Amino acid sequence: MLCNPHTACEVYTLNTTTLTVRLPAEVKDRLDLLAERTRRTKSFLAGEAIAGYVAHELAIIEGIHEGLDDVRAGRVTPHDQVMEEVRAIIADAKKGRR
Repeated sequence: MLCNPHTACEVYTLNTTTLTVRLPAEVKDRLDLLAERTRRTKSFLAGEAIAGYVAHELAIIEGIHEGLDDVRAGRVTPHDQVMEEVRAIIADAKKGRR
């Protein structure tokens, strides 16, 4: 399965592997119910869930690494400066409502 955070997962069955996981009984029961109601296999649903989770978490980690690279390169704005700009935007917005 291939996923990215902005699109649905696509299933590719030509290159798959097996993974055994332990689940709480309640989660397994809910997966059984979902599989029955959607007429999908538990394996398909679990694979979709794992692929989506991995894509989401990797996107977060990538964002963190980009932020750290920005800090190392000096591409940052001091907190006080940002807060000053935010307060000015809020003040301008409040003036527009009156």
